[in-house]
Amino acid sequence: QQLWHPAVAALSDAALRSASLDLQLSSRVQAIKPSPTLAVTNKAAELRAAGQDIIGLGAGEPDFDTPDHIKQAAIEAINNGQTKYTAVDGTPALKKAIIAKFKRDNGLDYEANQILVSSGGKQSFFNLALAT
Repeated sequence: QQLWHPAVAALSDAALRSASLDLQLSSRVQAIKPSPTLAVTNKAAELRAAGQDIIGLGAGEPDFDTPDHIKQAAIEAINNGQTKYTAVDGTPALKKAIIAKFKRDNGLDYEANQILVSSGGKQSFFNLALAT
């Protein structure tokens, strides 16, 4: 297996092109199988591209574009320098907004220590499995 990392960028161009490390991955890593969710998602996309009317039940991707107000908020955040790493479980401001949403839309009351923000369900389940 070959591994290249941006940390070798300080090397000369010639050295950079040839920089690699011999790496033996553990049997645990080698046993990882491709994601069944992505396989289902890819198959649905393939059938859709072939003209079939498909309802995809794989990855949790919406079937609509990101709303304009969310795009604008992201652009404003970037322009305001909000581009750094944040707390793993969500920023206080985001947790506050989630708490307000649940109260407003669902009549539910939560505290910040009951809110967890993650990059997706699989990541949350993985973290939970490692913690137990």
